[in-house]
Amino acid sequence: MAARKKSGGRKKSSGRKYGKSAGKRVASAMRRRKKGTLKSGRGGKGGKVKSRKQAIAIGLSEARKKGAKVPRKKSGRKRRS
Repeated sequence: MAARKKSGGRKKSSGRKYGKSAGKRVASAMRRRKKGTLKSGRGGKGGKVKSRKQAIAIGLSEARKKGAKVPRKKSGRKRRS
């Protein structure tokens, strides 16, 4: 039998990164964006969302509030100097 190669020290994360309910929230946000009813800002008082990335971010944020399995937000941005 051939010898198995060992992985390079990196541990593979087991299971799903995002829960199923998180995916449903994102899908819902995408549909609302396409329909033109997805708004940005607190309480939806901002303008219409046109960006796909922003729609995904809103969907994940809603999922987080409902307690779905969503990885934590990255805190702070790296700045160029």
